[in-house]
Amino acid sequence: MTSTRNSLALVTGASSGIGAAFVRRLAARGDDVVLVARGEEKLRALAEEVRGRYGVRAEVIVQDLAAPDAAARVTGELTARGLTVDLLVNNAGFGTAGRVQHLDAGREHDELMVNVVALADLTYALVPGMLARGSGAVVNISSTAALNIAPYLATYAASKAFVLNFSLALWSELRGTGVTVLAVAPGPVETAFFERLGALKAALGGTLNTPENVAAAALRALDRDRGYVVPGRGNFATAHLTPRRPRKLVARIGRWVTRGVAEAPAPAAASAAAH
Repeated sequence: MTSTRNSLALVTGASSGIGAAFVRRLAARGDDVVLVARGEEKLRALAEEVRGRYGVRAEVIVQDLAAPDAAARVTGELTARGLTVDLLVNNAGFGTAGRVQHLDAGREHDELMVNVVALADLTYALVPGMLARGSGAVVNISSTAALNIAPYLATYAASKAFVLNFSLALWSELRGTGVTVLAVAPGPVETAFFERLGALKAALGGTLNTPENVAAAALRALDRDRGYVVPGRGNFATAHLTPRRPRKLVARIGRWVTRGVAEAPAPAAASAAAH
């Protein structure tokens, strides 16, 4: 007997920015959605919006993904509610910027917990079920920062390099299983990250992409099993034409590119924001 159950997508960092754009786009195509983030009020408002507009099921799980047991708590809620995830969108993440001596070590730790540990934990928790069913997908949000060495953004860029390499390794490993994996590496996007880190925006220059464009490009690439995508022609060219070696020279160039972050006042340089 063929199931009539709608596909279910779980989106982390769903309360705003790229995550909210994914929720709206997925709901518009008829997918049920599970929204995960810390901000309960925004999550519930967005869930109500997509329920009313698209008639889909929209569940809310309020969870701080910096917690060591965050993935276990999320998957526990899924089990308790009888929810089976077909598409995992690991969007949650945030960045810090500034000189190392101005950054809070605890916040840097939380950044790694959200950007790396929660993403990997959720992937390891949900992919086995997808493999058992012979279908499913994972979308992991990386960054063009993953392709470069970024002084003054060291934790953020390194965490996104993990996301990119981890995703591509799984994409290769899982080919032919019915489970697809995509890494998305946006350049600067119109989200709170760049609103709050104005010095970085000024340093990078150029036109910001929109969360809606990023989500649309990601879902197109996922349908084509691309492995990874860099949304935006300008970003794609920059990402693939920038030299990668010698690494020390790239690090020096990166310092020049992101120097505006170090020149910002210490409180602004040490701030953080989500995708």
